[in-house]
Amino acid sequence: MHDVYVLQSESDRGLYIGYTGDLRRRLREHQTGRAFATSYRGPWRLIYYEAYVDERDALGREEFLKSGAGRKHLRKQCRNFFADSPVRENQREPA
Repeated sequence: MHDVYVLQSESDRGLYIGYTGDLRRRLREHQTGRAFATSYRGPWRLIYYEAYVDERDALGREEFLKSGAGRKHLRKQCRNFFADSPVRENQREPA
């Protein structure tokens, strides 16, 4: 399986959107600081993920979620979560 996922930093409330072929391993990397892009902002909380059979579909979805329209979709999809755990002020809100 190929997963697209969204994490929220518990330290600064910012988001990280990523893709992986092994979600459990990748989450461990984020939590232990072994993922360069997120090492200084942990700990992380998995707030959303989608699984795909085809890698190309997952990569396309990751690209979409990182776009303005994708962030808007994410805000609608997770509206109850974001009502309780808003995104940090200086980061683009999931539009």
